[in-house]
Amino acid sequence: MSQFFTEEDSVETVNARMGVEINPRLEKVMASLVRHLHAFVKDIHLTQSEWEIMIDFLTRTGQICTGERQEFILLSDTLGVSMLVDAINHHRPVGATENTVLGPFHVAGAPEREMGTTISSDGKGESCLFEGRVIDLHGNPVAGARLDVWSDNADGFYDVQQPDIQPKWNNRGVFTTGADGRYSFVGIKPVSYPIPHDGPVGTMLGALGRHPYRPAHMHFIVTAPEFEKVVTHTFVGDDSYITSDAVFGVKGTLLAPFERVNDGRTVWRSPFDFVLTRAIAGQHSAE
Repeated sequence: MSQFFTEEDSVETVNARMGVEINPRLEKVMASLVRHLHAFVKDIHLTQSEWEIMIDFLTRTGQICTGERQEFILLSDTLGVSMLVDAINHHRPVGATENTVLGPFHVAGAPEREMGTTISSDGKGESCLFEGRVIDLHGNPVAGARLDVWSDNADGFYDVQQPDIQPKWNNRGVFTTGADGRYSFVGIKPVSYPIPHDGPVGTMLGALGRHPYRPAHMHFIVTAPEFEKVVTHTFVGDDSYITSDAVFGVKGTLLAPFERVNDGRTVWRSPFDFVLTRAIAGQHSAE
């Protein structure tokens, strides 16, 4: 290997510059990043103008980020990286409820609500009863499980996107199961909506011939002592975007029934059971 940079020895030359007493994990991550990045550049014969476009894209991605908007996470989402990281880190037994992306609109501190009450306060949308059980892999009810839930409104916006239009905590709430592990609350049947696409990520999607829409879904974070935390959605299975989610968040096991009802209370009913797995000793469970 030459002590100077060459095309042939680019990876070895760059990685050889790392010190001998650095964090072992950092060394492994950066060495692999350099290998794959250089292989990518060589594989496609990246041109100087394409490199400049790439630098400009990343610069604009950073510039549009704010306290309320994280364009780099959006980029990770739309390239499937967020879902891949989630999948690698949340292997669960068959039958356990699967994880999916958290999304950018979760807000900590949502109000604790009585079981069966409504989370919708803007008067829009078709009412829906969400109900089911929180159980373990053997079908036993999980008492004291907390369900942190949230969704968009009938116009496809979360309350934090419209602070001057929607009531605070609209379509949000936290519910805690009793001894029977059952939960129920009234929300609305969620609707599909586009992810923010007025920035670099939206430009990228357009250039790739991709749409920015997510299929309709209800968000859940389910936690319980001694069990693994589940961050997931339930999806409206017949949504037109169900097989083309812009952030690749749909899993077949998360398609929930949405049944029309005529009980005079709600228009829809969506039953779904959450199946939790025991936390491994030394592993974090409920937060």
